[in-house]
Amino acid sequence: MTYQQTLNWMFAQLPMYQREGKTAFKKDLTNILAFSKELNFPEKKFKSIHVGGTNGKGSTSHILASILQEAGYNVGLYTSPHLKSFTERIRINGKEIPKRKITSFIHKHKAFLESQKLSFFEMTVGLAFDYFAAEKVDIAIIEVGLGGRLDSTNIIIPEVSVITNIGLDHTQFLGETLAEIAFEKAGIIKEIIPVIIGEEQAAVKSVFIGKANETNSEISFASDDTKMYQTDLLGDYQKSNSKTAVAAIKSLKEFQVSEENIKKGLLNVVKNTNLKGRWQILQEKPKVICDTAHNKEGLKIVLNQLKNQVYSQLHIVLGVVSDKKIEEIVPLFPQEAVYYFCKPDVPRGLSEVVLQQKAKEFKIIGRKYASVKLALKNALLNANQEDIIFVGGSTFVVAEII
Repeated sequence: MTYQQTLNWMFAQLPMYQREGKTAFKKDLTNILAFSKELNFPEKKFKSIHVGGTNGKGSTSHILASILQEAGYNVGLYTSPHLKSFTERIRINGKEIPKRKITSFIHKHKAFLESQKLSFFEMTVGLAFDYFAAEKVDIAIIEVGLGGRLDSTNIIIPEVSVITNIGLDHTQFLGETLAEIAFEKAGIIKEIIPVIIGEEQAAVKSVFIGKANETNSEISFASDDTKMYQTDLLGDYQKSNSKTAVAAIKSLKEFQVSEENIKKGLLNVVKNTNLKGRWQILQEKPKVICDTAHNKEGLKIVLNQLKNQVYSQLHIVLGVVSDKKIEEIVPLFPQEAVYYFCKPDVPRGLSEVVLQQKAKEFKIIGRKYASVKLALKNALLNANQEDIIFVGGSTFVVAEII
């Protein structure tokens, strides 16, 4: 199979959560454990940091990788979903996995993958772990895909477990309350492995402390750190992610990382890891900003930062996926902006017609467009040089214009 045929086959095997939603969610680790055995337990051949949470886990993972790269280590980075290319999910020192490695891996294990009926996510995790082991990384930063306890990445025994924060996202899988969601996320806390919690939240603090006590794990809250860290990442929410990453780095016993490494790592995240889509400025005059924030907690921070910008008129290109609670997200957006509603080009994308109707209920008025690109094109035609255009609402909206 060619690279494209290989990817098409992977995407087609079983529904992929990022595209299809709930039908792709697996309720146990049986498949990934069987695949790990087939691959001769690659996750045991490198050290790792496990990063979970509702918001910020991708950025935190990139920051961790950047700092460790500055310290001279060979660093693997596994994140999801990707924005433009599947290869973004698996990197070493910022370099994406070569396409030929994906093709040869799938070809070699195709019979097993078919007989075991592995999902897209499970085979991707196996691929990442196998690649990191083969390339002899010193340490890999592994981002949780969804939840924690039952996530395919949860077969690793990391040097430190990191949970950024808890918000009401993916409630159809993880529970309807913050405490229920925290229980699932806390599933990555392992016996006597230190755990860093990014934000101290009253509603879930006891869940994490309880789990840490149960596993004899030292627990600390990064938000207790009063120091402000400088970073090249422009989003306000990166202040919290930076503290979380630094706390995790400082908990590492076997890795030598200096204050200078930390400082440089924080200032060179984009250069070192090629992170995209987080308060990314795509152009000036008119200024176009995109951000992948897609749930209530994430959007609150981003929209607050947007409110503090200086502009003549605000234009918002907005698209969402169908399993988001629109009534929680739409009221966060400013009524005085000019809106361009669109549907992200994935099966989970919410129709621009439905989004326009729902938004109208909250006095958010705008026009609808058949695609994200068409919506942005019209925003650019309408905006003058002193205006700001914000593109967001979903990772998939951002992916189409980045």
